[in-house]
Amino acid sequence: MSRIAKYPVALPKGVDVNVASGQISVKGPLGTIARAADPNVEVKKDGESLTFRALGNSNHANAMSGTMRALVANMVTGVTRGFEKKLSLVGVGFRAQAQGDKLNLTLGFSHPVVHQMPKGVKVVTPTQTEIVISGVDKQLVGQVAAEVRSHRPPEPYKGKGVRYVDEVIVLKETKKK
Repeated sequence: MSRIAKYPVALPKGVDVNVASGQISVKGPLGTIARAADPNVEVKKDGESLTFRALGNSNHANAMSGTMRALVANMVTGVTRGFEKKLSLVGVGFRAQAQGDKLNLTLGFSHPVVHQMPKGVKVVTPTQTEIVISGVDKQLVGQVAAEVRSHRPPEPYKGKGVRYVDEVIVLKETKKK
């Protein structure tokens, strides 16, 4: 059995989990997330915790039991605390401005870049060079942050571009004569 699947997922107060017809839905103070359950994994609700068990002895069932446990644990964390990714803009004249569900970026192109935020993801710009993307779905928050970063990834000589706050950019040395 997967070692990670041995540990139950604790359900804090205010979190309601419904396991029915191959679907796991988690409802909490910040919202609701639903995900399809793997047919090779048995999910049981025991009071204030969820347990996961592989059905059968196949390697796939064993792997999916740990994967389902990690995904459901992230769903529980998402509806209680939420997830966020922080990006920073490095470069002269690079600016970001959040307007509702759109993010307007000035990244040195001849045109402004407008990124539409999907449903369930919020964007805030505390300063002109900082972007905070938050939501309840960890995968969706990370995907949106990667899409925003892809508009102008950091270049290797000066480090200009959109980068994660904790990202380390190794700069190359310029060509010498």
